[in-house]
Amino acid sequence: MVLAVVMLPFASCDNEELLDLNDNPNASTELDFDFILAQVQGDMTTNGYVQSRGNIIYSSTMVQQFASTAGFVSGDKYFWNEQYTSATFESYYPSIIKNATHIVDNTKGTEEVNTYAMALVVRTYALHRITDLYGDVPYSEAGRGLESQEFWFPKYDAQQDIYTMIVSDLKEARETLSASAPNPGTQDIYYGGDIEQWKRFINSLLVRVGMRMSKVDAGLAQSVVEEAANHPSGTFLSNEDNTMVIHNAAARNGNSDVIISDNYKAANARISKTFIDWMKNSNDPRLMIVSGGVGDPDGSPDDWKTDPADQAGMPNGYDSETIKDAAVEDGLISSPDDYVDNNIFSFINPKLYDFEDPMFLHTYAEVELLLAEALLKGWNVPGDAGEHFENGVAAAIDKWVAYDESFAQDAGTVSAYIDGLGFDAASTADKERLIGEQYWSATFLDNSFESYANWRRTGYPVLTPTNYPGNETGGTIPRRLRYPAFEVSENPDNYATAVGNLGGDNFTNRMWWDVE
Repeated sequence: MVLAVVMLPFASCDNEELLDLNDNPNASTELDFDFILAQVQGDMTTNGYVQSRGNIIYSSTMVQQFASTAGFVSGDKYFWNEQYTSATFESYYPSIIKNATHIVDNTKGTEEVNTYAMALVVRTYALHRITDLYGDVPYSEAGRGLESQEFWFPKYDAQQDIYTMIVSDLKEARETLSASAPNPGTQDIYYGGDIEQWKRFINSLLVRVGMRMSKVDAGLAQSVVEEAANHPSGTFLSNEDNTMVIHNAAARNGNSDVIISDNYKAANARISKTFIDWMKNSNDPRLMIVSGGVGDPDGSPDDWKTDPADQAGMPNGYDSETIKDAAVEDGLISSPDDYVDNNIFSFINPKLYDFEDPMFLHTYAEVELLLAEALLKGWNVPGDAGEHFENGVAAAIDKWVAYDESFAQDAGTVSAYIDGLGFDAASTADKERLIGEQYWSATFLDNSFESYANWRRTGYPVLTPTNYPGNETGGTIPRRLRYPAFEVSENPDNYATAVGNLGGDNFTNRMWWDVE
């Protein structure tokens, strides 16, 4: 006993010395919030796990931009795959939301007002995507688990309240930004610290958010859109303002990570017949930007059919056997026995999935199309509906040059295409349809999350649902994704409240803004 007591001081001293070895006297004791900002900005586009499951496997196929005969591409046939439907929820909260919230909570009220504002926008953007996929979700308490035990089981805010908070947070960020305050500079990978571009980005997001509420709270929607569109900084002015991430070999394009995999590109995924036919019917100059041709995407380009007239999309809702009869019906083959593989359908252009390709989070084209719609509603925003529509369509075509300069289109070709759409002479209903269809096209690939959200709001384009045996919806296109199964056990009370508000945790339950 005496020996033990005598030895304790020595043991204590030895432990302290050992712990001291872990301390670097030259290391900074302060976190570099600008570094974390760059990380969360990049995570919005480099996360192949989310892009694969949320953006491509579900969103893009449900709105018939892509199609697949593979069973694992669950959105094509309205299957429920718990891992896939959970991906955005389970990935964003512990990464983007947690880290962005950490920046926000630690820079609020400090001199780092620009880092604070930019992180608040990224946090809001990510949570906006999450609520539009699921409905009621944690917002006010999200990402704050390290602050207090009370946030370990965050409440699910009602989506109506979430939208109010989104508007408030975006406006706060916009008014906080300051050209005279410390600036993250190049560690802001969206705009390199350009404050005015950030303000235009925020106003443009407010237009998107406002329009999303247009059928459920027209008064609030109108006030949000009008305020943003008439703000001194304005909305996006051109494609130069697009919110875009440039990737590299170390931080790769998340969509490209998915598509390049042999299991998806070569064997399973093709551009939807709905999308290809829509482009062919209007001589859309994007047809051979989107499509690489008909043939084997891993084969020789000399063997690809690249004549626009030869393009053939894959119909949605078929498997590797039933697709044979569909191909016969479409006149692509004479007999089911002639079907060898999916290479009779148009594949995505390989120039769109290099690892170093950019990815757009929000674009001038989207904003212009939404402003055109706002004007059709009689709202007080600058400009003319026809002018905004033309700007939006032209910008949506031109944006692909960021992927490859060969995608540049002759101005006369673009003008002829826009004129052929007949927007000016169309009825109001047809103008709304044209805007919705062009928005669907403008958000292809980069942001099918947004394609899916806007389709649910507007009903455009008009899509014919599939009814594959065993689907979850009885042959209707899903209105939302189901919550992760782990929320049932890990956050049961708040999950139960959210499910009760929705009327069930199913693909067919409509969220607050999604009304007939």
